[in-house]
Amino acid sequence: MRYYLMLLLCLGLHAASYAFQQDDSLLGLKKDTNTVDELNEQAYKNRLTDPEQSINTAKKAEKIASLIHYKSGMAESNRVQGIGYYYLNQRDTALNRYLISLNLYKKLGDKLGEAKVSNNIGNLWLDIDYDKALSYYKNSLKIAEKYGIKDLLAGSYLNIGNTYFRKKNYSVALENYQKSSTIFNKIGNPIGITQSLQNRGVIFFSLNKVQEAKKLLLQANQKAKEFELNSSVASIDLTLTSIYISDKNFKKAEEFLNEGIAFAKLVNDEKRLYDYTFESYELEAKRKNYEKALYYLKEVHDLDSVNYKKNTASNINLIQETLKQQQIQKENELTIAKQRNTKTLFIASSIVTLLSIILVVILIKNNRKSKESNRVLSALNEEVLRQKANVDKINQRLEDIITERTKDLIYKNQKLSEYSSHLSHQIRGPVATLKGLVMLVQQNIVESNEVIPQMKKCVDDIDEQIMDINQVLHDPTRLHLHKK
Repeated sequence: MRYYLMLLLCLGLHAASYAFQQDDSLLGLKKDTNTVDELNEQAYKNRLTDPEQSINTAKKAEKIASLIHYKSGMAESNRVQGIGYYYLNQRDTALNRYLISLNLYKKLGDKLGEAKVSNNIGNLWLDIDYDKALSYYKNSLKIAEKYGIKDLLAGSYLNIGNTYFRKKNYSVALENYQKSSTIFNKIGNPIGITQSLQNRGVIFFSLNKVQEAKKLLLQANQKAKEFELNSSVASIDLTLTSIYISDKNFKKAEEFLNEGIAFAKLVNDEKRLYDYTFESYELEAKRKNYEKALYYLKEVHDLDSVNYKKNTASNINLIQETLKQQQIQKENELTIAKQRNTKTLFIASSIVTLLSIILVVILIKNNRKSKESNRVLSALNEEVLRQKANVDKINQRLEDIITERTKDLIYKNQKLSEYSSHLSHQIRGPVATLKGLVMLVQQNIVESNEVIPQMKKCVDDIDEQIMDINQVLHDPTRLHLHKK
C-alpha cells in the first residue's frame, strides 16, 4: 500500500512539474516576488505605448504570483491588466479585472492598492457618469491624504480635474490641475508632468486663451516624445492641430495632424484615429478643399455609427458587469453574515461546554455525598435478598407455564403446516384448472357455455375446501382436514 501511495505522489509531482514547464511564456523567468514586481512595473510603464503588451506582461506576473501565492502581486497584475483593457476600450473586461484587484487589496488591508484601483475605476466611469467617477476619485484622494502618498495624491487631483473639465467647470478643473502639476514636479514624475501640461493647455484652449494653450501643449509634446509616451503624443497633437487650424496656420496644422495619426496608429488607438479623421475634415473645410472635406466627412459619418454602437455596447457591458459585481458583493456580504452567525454559534457552544464542565464538577461533588447514602442502601440490600428468594419461586412457576405454552405452540405449528400443505395441494388444483379454462375461452378455443360446468365444479371444490378449513378452525374436536 505504501509503495502505491509513493508512486501516485511521484506521478502527481511529475505531472505538476510537466504542466509548469509547458507554459512557454514563463520560461527563463525566476519564480519569486521580485520577478512579479518587475513584470508588473514593466507592464505599467508600457500602458501608454503598447497596451496589448502591457496586458501580456501583467498576465505573466499574475501566473507567477499565483504559483507562489503572492497575493499582493496578483492584485497589482490584475490592476495593470485592467488599465491595458481600458486603453483598448474594453471597459467591461477592465472593470472585471479592477474589481478582482480591489477585493484582493481589501483582503490584504492595502489602502494604497485600494486607492489606485479606485482611481482606475473612476476613469472607467468618466465617460458615463461624472458623479460616480468623482466618488471613486475622492475616495482615492482621501486615502492619499491620510497616508501622505504624493504620487497618488497628484494622480487623484489630476483625475478630479479631468472630471470637472468634462463638466465644463473650468476654474475648478484648472485648480486641481495646478495642484497635481506642483506635486508631479516635486517628485519628478515625467508622465504626470506631461499630463498636467497637456490638461492645462486644453483648458486654456477651451477658454480661448490660444497662446497660453499653445505654449503648454508644445512643452507637453516635447516631454511626451522625450519619455516615449506615444499615446500622449497622439492626444496632444490633436489639440495642437485644432489650435493651428483656428490660427489658419494650415501647414503647421497638417504637420501635427500627420504626426498625431502616426502615433495613434502606433498604439492602435481607434478613438484617437476617429478624432483625427474629423480634424482632417475640419482642416480641408477651412482650406476650402471641399472634395477632400466631403470624403473625410463621409468617413466621420461611417466611423461615428460604428463608434456609437461600440461605445453603447461597451457602456451597457460596463453597467451589466457593475450590476453583476454588486450582486456578487451582496452574496459575499451574506456569506460574511453567515460566518459571523457561525462564530456566534461557536461562542454559544463554547459557553454550553463550559457550563457542562461545571455541571460535571457539581455531579462529582454530589457523588461524594452519595457515599453516605450507600450505607443506608446496604441496610436495604438485605431486604432485597429476602425478596429474591420469592422471585426465584415465581420464576420456577413461570418456567412451568412456558413449557405448557411451548407444547401448545408446537401443536398449533403442526396444524398450520397441515393447512399450508392442504392449500398447496387441495385448492391450487381447482384454481389451476379454472385458470386454464378461462384461457381457453379467452383464446376462443372453446365456447364459454362448453366449459361452464367444469368451471362450476372447480368453484364448488374450492368452496368446499374453504368451508372445511373454516370448520376445523372453529371445531377443536376435529384434528385433520378432509382430503380428496
